[in-house]
Amino acid sequence: MDTSQTAATGRTSAETDALIKILDIGDTAPGARELRARSYELLGLVPDASVVDVGCGAGRAAAEMAERGARVVGVDPDERMIGVAAQRWPGAGFRLADAYALPFADGSLDGYRAEKVFHVLDDPARAVAEARRVLAPGGRIVLLGQDWDTILIESGDAELTRTIVHARADLVRTPRVVRGSRNLLLDADFTDVTVETRTWIFTGASAVPILADLAGKVRAAGAISDEQAEAWIAEQRDRGSRDRLFLALPFFLTAATRPALSGR
Repeated sequence: MDTSQTAATGRTSAETDALIKILDIGDTAPGARELRARSYELLGLVPDASVVDVGCGAGRAAAEMAERGARVVGVDPDERMIGVAAQRWPGAGFRLADAYALPFADGSLDGYRAEKVFHVLDDPARAVAEARRVLAPGGRIVLLGQDWDTILIESGDAELTRTIVHARADLVRTPRVVRGSRNLLLDADFTDVTVETRTWIFTGASAVPILADLAGKVRAAGAISDEQAEAWIAEQRDRGSRDRLFLALPFFLTAATRPALSGR
């Protein structure tokens, strides 16, 4: 196993590879392409627009925006992730950077997009301030994310499932940040703030790795026993094999405009 570690994320290369597999499942889930497409609409994406995709992961969204003619740079603090993105999508640009220190001049971008990022930040308001810095007047910001307390899973053990969902949320830095995203943007003097929701629904065996990862992290944290985790995962595998699995992930899109005139 590769145990080399990216300092900015604390993840080993093996952990990053495991995360990429989970992200790939999500990226190809029913409704995922439509969710991304809606985010591009909210950005007002047009050919030659300059856009940053923050926390770009393995790079799919950055590549799709580049295919639409935008000048896109995907940034991520994980060196391994950036390497995979550049290898997969040579038509887009990728750079190593985090949400607090973007490698762009003040007012130089037309769009800022961040998907499944803000929940891992310890200071989302600081990231919003950095987004405002790099956006030109009239530039658009779109934040996509899930509320970690509202994952819906069908199971014969409702109490254990609630424990798993909420214990997993407690392992996230800011698990409910999407509830406050509108206020974050308003507090940073963005205008035209809107919030929309879409829900990803998984019903097949392809979602079992997501659920196994969910229970595995909760078990590692000591919130449930080995026996509870193994029984719960076994149930989900069985449901997946019989086409009886149900997992729903509500996603929220919060969008806004950097005003043309401001006292700040």
